[in-house]
Amino acid sequence: MPRLRRPEFVPKWPSLEFESRLWGLGLTHVAGVDEVGRGALAGPVYVGAVILPVNDAVSEELSGVRDSKMMLPEEREFWVPIIQETAIAYGLGWASCKEIDRWGIAPATRMAAKRALNSLSIRPEHVLLDYISLSRVDLPQTSMAAGDALCLSVAAASVLAKVARDAKLCELDSRFPKYGFASHKGYYTDDHVRAIKKHGPCTQHRRSFAPVRKQ
Repeated sequence: MPRLRRPEFVPKWPSLEFESRLWGLGLTHVAGVDEVGRGALAGPVYVGAVILPVNDAVSEELSGVRDSKMMLPEEREFWVPIIQETAIAYGLGWASCKEIDRWGIAPATRMAAKRALNSLSIRPEHVLLDYISLSRVDLPQTSMAAGDALCLSVAAASVLAKVARDAKLCELDSRFPKYGFASHKGYYTDDHVRAIKKHGPCTQHRRSFAPVRKQ
């Protein structure tokens, strides 16, 4: 599987450069894949998968889509239905905090990615990934650093995954209101760690992660 290093210059906006190369080889179903929540202390890890149509005009149709971390929440919410309407297929997969604790975050992330790919209505002919590699997925792959900044399909996948995971953490906040999940989305913050120290971890915390395990 090709692995591409992080470029010296990371563009502000992703492009269809990598997708276009594969389209030029006759591959019409290229899936971009990205994960969200890998470094959080609580909640599942989510992975999005998006197959864009073979059409250079997609860059204009998704002109506001980029690495989800660089977008405001309202921007991500705005673009989700547009991504879904533009894509010829999209899907989500996730792994629970229990699966993360049992298998480790890297295997659980790969598990979530496989689930996202399996949820697609179209089987991809090639997969573009941000950092991770999927050794147990029998599909041609290209893994790269900063994929969500470089590839439009990967960026679109990151937006779908981010919005879905944020919604899940807001749901968990209503079930576990002592921890502030709706504000920090399960990530490490001083308030989050203080809440864990005060109340102890809940069933949605990753007990294998040191900041939780040490409390």
